[in-house]
Amino acid sequence: MNTPVAEKKPRLTTSAMIASIASEGQRVRAAPFGKALLELAAHRADVVGMTADLAKYTDLHLFAQAHPDRYFQMGMAEQLLMAAAGGMAKEGLMPFATTYAVFGTRRAYDFIHQVIAEENLNVKICCALPGLTTGYGPSHQATDDLAMMRAVPGLTIVDPCDALDIEQAVPQIAAHAGPVYMRLLRGNVPLVLDEYDYRFELGKAKLLRDGRDVLIISSGFMTMRALEVAETLALDNLGVAVLHCPTIKPLDVQAIAHAAGSGPRLVVVAENHSVVGGLGEAVASTLMQENIRPAAFRLAGLPDAFLDAGALPTLHDRYEISRETLANRIRRWLV
Repeated sequence: MNTPVAEKKPRLTTSAMIASIASEGQRVRAAPFGKALLELAAHRADVVGMTADLAKYTDLHLFAQAHPDRYFQMGMAEQLLMAAAGGMAKEGLMPFATTYAVFGTRRAYDFIHQVIAEENLNVKICCALPGLTTGYGPSHQATDDLAMMRAVPGLTIVDPCDALDIEQAVPQIAAHAGPVYMRLLRGNVPLVLDEYDYRFELGKAKLLRDGRDVLIISSGFMTMRALEVAETLALDNLGVAVLHCPTIKPLDVQAIAHAAGSGPRLVVVAENHSVVGGLGEAVASTLMQENIRPAAFRLAGLPDAFLDAGALPTLHDRYEISRETLANRIRRWLV
């Protein structure tokens, strides 16, 4: 007798480990960082591009092609990259130093701390593959970069959501005098914030939508997830507000306090980072210092663990940061 075989999802291939975070059919813009840097460099002769053998994978190759005399390939030497960027800043240039977030933070932390931040040098560190945006395991998953960078005095930290955020953030971090660490989405980057009358402002959080039952405070691509979850939970007659915090440091305390203090609702911090040391703990500290007590408070981040390797969509489901799994987490917390 033939036994019915249960339908299985198609097995994801290795290419899904490095896939774009964009959903199938979602609107995207190609290389928003690279193009924004080109536009900036067109009217700022002090801008230089630097990388540690990863120009193609941080979209800096566009800058290298347009300005070969202002492009510096430092090889697989992240400490040298940061030290040289500091030296160039001392000479009056504005280096945009790019690499992967794991390498830029873990390998070069001391150089960022001592060479760049302590002397308040005008270096813009832009790092790809933040958090869980690759399936290549803990060696490439920068789930702790915000915790490390938040501890550096005077360092401004930006975690943009989409292509629009990146495009608008580049000229603003350039206008900011001092060191900046920006998480970087590369390649075909989703475009979502243009539907919400949104403009990036350094140091400011923006309420993208309101809702009576849940407030999601989020950064990075988790704001995109939060907006998706708000649509999903609306089908359950649940109102979900979304406060996007693209600047992690300095945190927009006033906006967070106002949103979290507006009525008794569940407050969820959604972030593409470990629950240790990131946006969630920063918001929790803010609420405590401001004497704000929401109906309940939960962290929807990545676990304090070395994450698995595998296909990226599978990992987002496993660690409950995909649309459906995050929606289910919130449903459980509301019970």
